[in-house]
Amino acid sequence: MISVTLTPMDVKERKWTRVEYERLVEAGILGPEDRVELLGGAMICKEPQHSLHAAAIRLVVRVLTRALGPGWDVLSQMPVALDDESEPEPDVCVVPGDPRDYRDAHPTRPVLVVEVALSRLGFDRDRKGSLYARAGLADYWIVNLPDRRLEVYRGPVPDGAALFGWRYGSAQALGPDERISPLALPDAAVTIADLLP
Repeated sequence: MISVTLTPMDVKERKWTRVEYERLVEAGILGPEDRVELLGGAMICKEPQHSLHAAAIRLVVRVLTRALGPGWDVLSQMPVALDDESEPEPDVCVVPGDPRDYRDAHPTRPVLVVEVALSRLGFDRDRKGSLYARAGLADYWIVNLPDRRLEVYRGPVPDGAALFGWRYGSAQALGPDERISPLALPDAAVTIADLLP
């Protein structure tokens, strides 16, 4: 028996473009049951929907919808055409306008992206954080369920050590009794406890 050890250079990954990914969806090759999203050219399996995770997503949608009012669309796990190699489906994101504004194409520039983290907190901080920073999204929140707090990331800056070459320059953790406002609507303050199940 011949034993061959592959080095990392021997294994090549195939990067996908957002256009190719959307064609797989349109052709029915990928469907909702596949639970994948395109991040930096890689198809990544989404976090399983534990009931606590799902409840938090619904709470964030409800709180932001009430706080923001008309003129804003609060989306839950819907595609965002972030760049040529990324089409994430954030747990929650806020875009200006009406659903009909996005009839022909997915939104490209959310004013706020929120991920709810139960078992993949590091993934949401590092991979998704770097991806969202690279896209220039100014306001990124993580509902940190294990620690019962909200992590707020703002001010994208280049960083060669970050996965996608960018990270957020400002990070703060807020407890249940504190309040935060989205950058796009400074008068729409929400209490962190209202986002937590």
